[in-house]
Amino acid sequence: MKKVLDKGYVRIVNVMGSDKDVVNAARASFDKEVEKLDDNDVRLIDYLIKHKHDSVLRHCAVTFEIYAPLMVARQWYKHAVASTYLEDQNGWNESSRRYITENEEFYIPLPDQWRGAPENRKQGSAGFVDNSIGAKYSQRLRKITEEQLRLYQEALEDGVAPEQARLLLPAYGMYVRWRWTVSLNALLHFLQLRQDTHAQYEITQYADTIAYMISEYFPNTLHAWRLYRG
Repeated sequence: MKKVLDKGYVRIVNVMGSDKDVVNAARASFDKEVEKLDDNDVRLIDYLIKHKHDSVLRHCAVTFEIYAPLMVARQWYKHAVASTYLEDQNGWNESSRRYITENEEFYIPLPDQWRGAPENRKQGSAGFVDNSIGAKYSQRLRKITEEQLRLYQEALEDGVAPEQARLLLPAYGMYVRWRWTVSLNALLHFLQLRQDTHAQYEITQYADTIAYMISEYFPNTLHAWRLYRG
């Protein structure tokens, strides 16, 4: 398990496949299989990635458990609902505030983590605001969060159903937990987009962590993707 942001983390639950499975998927056309990778197999992986023979990547999959602010989860969810061209299933199961009524945690940026608006005012951020401004909004966000959490707990004590009481909770900064099962193909596509310099800082922190974690299982495939597609 690797920590991300102030309270978040990424944990690998299960891995199916390795670089060897990528090679063997490609060699299936010739009814061949290898037990151990050699230099020819590494060159084959390079060739497959360079020329976008991506079907071989769909025989490997990873299941992650992720704990992240809701604003990150909703951005991430695009990779579950809009990747049917890469996968034939939607591997996403998220904890529900209809049932969970404890362990509320919230993402509150430190004073030096508040970013400025870009000149075009359309998307993303540009640099950081002054620490005094950041400190002001960290303090205000913490105060608002504590008040809304108090109201939520009060509503539960008054017998309000959790599925409605959750309306009193702060939304975007609230940490949520989910499991994401994804093919290696879709995972590399996720990293290509979310490690880009234009991606939102918070989700990039998770993408960087995932890239580091999967490098243990798919080192040659990840290297080839970064070389030819990244």
